[in-house]
Amino acid sequence: MKIIVTSIFVEDQDKALQFYSETLGFVKKHDVPAGEFRWITLVSPDDQDGTEIVLEPNNNPIAKDYQNRLFEEGIPVTMFGVEDIHKEYERLLQLGVKFTMKPTKMGDITIAVFDDTCGNLIQIIQQ
Repeated sequence: MKIIVTSIFVEDQDKALQFYSETLGFVKKHDVPAGEFRWITLVSPDDQDGTEIVLEPNNNPIAKDYQNRLFEEGIPVTMFGVEDIHKEYERLLQLGVKFTMKPTKMGDITIAVFDDTCGNLIQIIQQ
């Protein structure tokens, strides 16, 4: 068994698609109509057959509450790995990304947290 898809609730699918592809650098894999919304998935450019991220609309009140509570508590919804966290931090800062935690060493890892502009905090990690 392996993880093939994971969801991130977003307030606006178009805005999320733009942020996750243009700012973060993920590659769009699927973008198909699904009722009033779309099935939008993205993958890492280095692993286009790997795990897909679904940009899931948060139109369900439970999903919206879950998303809001995580954000209010400062809890990231997911974690992305990077090779050089300081380089990625500077690159994202130049693109206007707002960080809630600068790169911080914790034992053998370094983490940072940013706002994805779509209602979530995302953690990046260098191992």
